Amino acid sequence: MIIREAENKRARQARRRKRIRKKVVGTSARPRLSVARTVKHMHVQIIDDASGKLIAHVTTTSKNVEGKTKTERAKSIGKQIAALAVEKGIKKVVFDRGGRMYHGRVKAVADGAREGGLEF
Repeated sequence: MIIREAENKRARQARRRKRIRKKVVGTSARPRLSVARTVKHMHVQIIDDASGKLIAHVTTTSKNVEGKTKTERAKSIGKQIAALAVEKGIKKVVFDRGGRMYHGRVKAVADGAREGGLEF
């Protein structure tokens, strides 16, 4: 019973992710800011879907991440990815929440990126 619920949850998330990715496409002028969340860590990437290239990435497993709680660390990587993007001349991005709710750590990454100078 519990296994079936977990499978259904993963399937629902996969459907949401697929539905979102149909609409959210990164270009070279406005690349995609992709957020991936696990139980312990977060991974953030800026991707140019037109050329299929990864422009920048930051993860909470990096040594220079600040904060004690997972939400504070998420905000920290949002600021770091924004700094890397601005350094490479990117000011506008499309936010891809990866099928997750815009809440908690995903929202913290977005807030940190906005504070760092990104627009979306």
